Amino acid sequence: MEWWVYLVLFFSGLAILLLTGLPVAFAFIMVNLVGVYVFWGGSIGLYQLMLSIDSSVSTFVLVPVPMFILMGTVMFHSGIAYRMIDVLDEWLGRIAGRLAVLAIGAGALFATLTGVAMGSVAMLGSTLAPDMERRGYAKSMSLGPILASGSLAIMIPPSALAVILASLGQISVGKLLIGIIVPGFLLAIVYVTYIIIRCHLQPDLAPHYVVPQTRLSQRLRKTVAYVLPPMSIILLVIGTIFAGIATPTEAAAVGALLTFIVAMIYGKLTWPVLKKAVGSATSLSVMVLIILSFSGVTSGITNLATGLPVDPIVILILMQVVVLFLGMFIEQTSIVMVTIPIFMPIVTAMGWDPIWFGAIMMLNLEMATISPPFGLSLFVMKGIASADTTMGDIYRAALPFVGLNLVVMALMIAFPKIVTWLPGMMF
Repeated sequence: MEWWVYLVLFFSGLAILLLTGLPVAFAFIMVNLVGVYVFWGGSIGLYQLMLSIDSSVSTFVLVPVPMFILMGTVMFHSGIAYRMIDVLDEWLGRIAGRLAVLAIGAGALFATLTGVAMGSVAMLGSTLAPDMERRGYAKSMSLGPILASGSLAIMIPPSALAVILASLGQISVGKLLIGIIVPGFLLAIVYVTYIIIRCHLQPDLAPHYVVPQTRLSQRLRKTVAYVLPPMSIILLVIGTIFAGIATPTEAAAVGALLTFIVAMIYGKLTWPVLKKAVGSATSLSVMVLIILSFSGVTSGITNLATGLPVDPIVILILMQVVVLFLGMFIEQTSIVMVTIPIFMPIVTAMGWDPIWFGAIMMLNLEMATISPPFGLSLFVMKGIASADTTMGDIYRAALPFVGLNLVVMALMIAFPKIVTWLPGMMF
């Protein structure tokens, strides 16, 4: 059977199951079970699938995934993340679009703690959006920054999705984690610059309000108490990977242990918190460790791509369009499992830097969550926004930030050093 027939059958079956409302993980399992039974020789194929799953779950380079997720769930359920938002709020003062800028800053902080875009959107939307609405913020300047900030979770390490992408693509996990640092913070800076400029030009979008003043010594004390410890854990994880002192797996394990210690020092490591944190981390980890592969499809698509009479940049853009389209229907981990086994042989054939390509993919996956009409974070926002908020309001709020994502992606494509410079300095 031709490779394209496998591909059509796979996507058709997956689409039908997803349209029935079946969770993505179970849809993947069912498609794989049917596929291996039909094409791999019945029960022998099922046995091979079991061995493949066992091999994937026990892969050493995937250990950081549950560790990073566990760090985030402990931070959330213990309330440490909320305290960090309060301290950041006190430092912002009276800048234009203060709460919108706070949303970006909080999203960047949460990005270092979770790596889960929709979770960050849900958390920030439920905490910041009502306050912004009460103070007269326009929907475009309240919903948009929250959507954009939540998506930063993918682009700022430690990112569980980066570990999955690197593992599936057989590229350096540590280098990809370091490679997304500059693009991630560049994206956050572009967001903040846009918000401040637009709020200066259109003050009615974010009305000024009286901000209670706090003494500098009080702010410093809170920063040391509530921001420095958790951020030190993140810097330790990233720093040890960068310096070559520890592998991503070792650094993630140490980070998870230190997160438990910090929560215990704050007096928040109670049994209910521990139960919720470990339970959430376990369910998320099980979902992302289901690995997909295609038989015969990869080589066929690689030959097709390399044989097209077009500039390689056109192929790169087409690959990103596919990712963006898939992002309208399924979440990022599933997109990575579907596309990376197909894309990476093309990357190798084209002679592209895999770290550079992986970082572009990460940015695209981040953008897909807020792209109308079906970006999953858009529907998360609809579920937590005020009753008078329409999907049209959410689409209009998201579009400027989609445009900013495209600008940063174009810079990454035009200037690969944005991605490769920092990994090139690693020990």
